Amino acid sequence: MDDHASPQPGPPDLIAQAHRLLAELHPDALGAVLGGSAARGRARAHSDLDLAILVPDTEVSRRELIRHEGRLAELFLHTLADIPMVLRQDRALRRGTMVFVYGQGLPLLDPHGHVARVRDTARELLAAGPPALTPAEWERGRYVATCFLDDLVDTDPAERYEQLATADFLLWEASDLLTAHLGAWTGIGRWLPRRLLAADPRLGEALLDGHRTVAERGDPAPLAAAVAEVLERVGGPLREGYVQLRR
Repeated sequence: MDDHASPQPGPPDLIAQAHRLLAELHPDALGAVLGGSAARGRARAHSDLDLAILVPDTEVSRRELIRHEGRLAELFLHTLADIPMVLRQDRALRRGTMVFVYGQGLPLLDPHGHVARVRDTARELLAAGPPALTPAEWERGRYVATCFLDDLVDTDPAERYEQLATADFLLWEASDLLTAHLGAWTGIGRWLPRRLLAADPRLGEALLDGHRTVAERGDPAPLAAAVAEVLERVGGPLREGYVQLRR
């Protein structure tokens, strides 16, 4: 659950399979790092292999999903020329997916020291944290969270589909605001609760429990209260007076 922890050796069979995949499909790889649950020693029976692979500049940076020996493998292939841009753009998204893989994954192959150098850069970016939101991004985040908070409170509990869809979006927006306020990385999917709880265990849990209460009991009050606390931390709700410039 803590993606900031140092990688632990994954199951030997997964590491061995990753090496076989590299040898069979990318024999010219300049370096490789195993990420995800396999690198953290928490792989499940159907966990996929997440591999970041450095390839020669004669190739093209890309993302591929393949099946190898019956197991799904997600490959992130980056040329040496592209890797600085890849890490910068990844940090700009404030999720840092590849920054975490290169910075905290399990190196599998590094004959020329390229992985070590990329790893140093990734760790510097991790230490720096995600970029701060601009004033316009703060205002938009407050405005959008306020709108969906109002919608959630105003939705008839009998309209369960609308209530759940609104609660989902509200959790996402409030989580982005809270992590940004704390200078912490955000996430999507199952990484959203992991990053949220790492950033603020108490308020993060309040948001997640509030969302679950909407899903299980149709009661929006706990989630609304948690989102209201997030908004107060970042300048309060924003309704009238908001202006978004078109460029």
